[in-house]
Formats: sequence, C-alpha cells, structure tokens
Amino acid sequence: MTTAVSNHDPKLNDIFIEMVENIHMKKRMMGMPFSIKSRDAKDRYIESNFKNLLAELSSDFINYGSDIVLRKLLILAIALEIAQNIGIDYHAATEELYYYMRKNDQKTHEDILAFIDGFHKRNR
Repeated sequence: MTTAVSNHDPKLNDIFIEMVENIHMKKRMMGMPFSIKSRDAKDRYIESNFKNLLAELSSDFINYGSDIVLRKLLILAIALEIAQNIGIDYHAATEELYYYMRKNDQKTHEDILAFIDGFHKRNR
C-alpha cells in the first residue's frame, strides 16, 4: 500500500487521514470507537500500541533470539499482505494464514527457514 502522507503539508496529511478513516472505518463500520476519537486520543492510542509492540519484540529477542523475532515479523507481514490484497480484516487473514501453514507445514516451515537463512547471509 502506498501512503500519500507528506511531512511537508500538515493540512493535506489531515485530509488524507480523514479520507482513509472514512473509507476504511466509518463506511465499513469497522473501528468505529477509534474513528470517532479526537486526533490526540488516536495518537495516544497508536503510540501506546507502538511502544507495546516494540517492548514485546524486545522481550522476545532477549528470551528467544533474533530468529523468533524475524519469524514473527515475517508472519505478521504475510498476514497483513493477505488482508490488504483480499480485503478482509487482519484477524481473519491471520487465521487463514495459520490454516494454510498447518496444512502445508513442511513446505511453509522450509520456506520460512530459507528466508531467515538468506536474510542472515545478506546481513553478515
């Protein structure tokens, strides 16, 4: 997904965010409690979630290592891509992805390991 947010035009940014919220939340009746909040309340909510995810990933890194964090980020990105491409919510896309991964356990496991190995080789 391409974003049209510009750091140089705050008014255009606000109009864009309002349009996205109208299309993706209000018209679809998704995220209504969030969409009616003030901009400051939305920002505080986003900031809280942002910090919580970074703390969770940091904890996973310390407790389980970088491969688990990379695997988690990869699965999150794949589920998000599925949700965006077929127009379903993230939770449904995650469930579909997990179903597919369980059904094709050996192949998906090998593909993820190959990606992680390639990632590490390119970053050495």
